[in-house]
Amino acid sequence: MQLEIRPDPAEVGRARRWARSRLAGSGIEADEPLAETLILLVSELVTNAVVHTGRPAVLRLFMPDAASAPTAGERAVGEVVATVRLEVVDASTRAPRPRCADGDDTNGRGLALVDGLADRWGWSAEGAGKRIWCEVDRCSSATTLATGCDAAPVVTPVASPVVYGDLAYEAV
Repeated sequence: MQLEIRPDPAEVGRARRWARSRLAGSGIEADEPLAETLILLVSELVTNAVVHTGRPAVLRLFMPDAASAPTAGERAVGEVVATVRLEVVDASTRAPRPRCADGDDTNGRGLALVDGLADRWGWSAEGAGKRIWCEVDRCSSATTLATGCDAAPVVTPVASPVVYGDLAYEAV
C-alpha cells in the first residue's frame, strides 16, 4: 500500500489518518501500543521528508496478513514474529542525519525517536533520491516492548520512562 505525499506540512496529518485506516483494516487495533508506535513513526518519517526535502514523497506500508499475525495475549513458542515495515521514498539524495537537540529545541529529535521506537531502521539510495525505512515487530505483550520480541521478557511498569541517549520518553 502506498500514499503519495505533497511537499506540504499538512500532508503529515493526512499520512497519519491514511496509516490508521490501513492498520485498522489489517487487524491492528487503534488502541494497541503497536498502532500508536507506527503512527508516531509515520509522523516522523513523513515530517522529515516534507520539511527537509521540500519535494513530493511516497509513504509505503507493508503489513503481514491479519490471519498470520499474533493476537494480543498469545504467542506460540517458535512462532514467526509478524513485522510491519514503513518506507518513505523522496527525491533528495541527501542522507538522513540524526541531530542532537537541546532541551528547549522544538525539532531535531525525529531520527532519535525512530531509532528508539523501531526494531530496525535504515536508508538506501533509490533512483534520484532515497528510501528511509523502519520495521516494528508485532509483539504480543507489553512486557516485551522494552526488550524486543526475541528477548526474555523483563517485567517493568508500563509507564516507566525509557532513556535514549540524553532523551527520555514515556510509554503510556
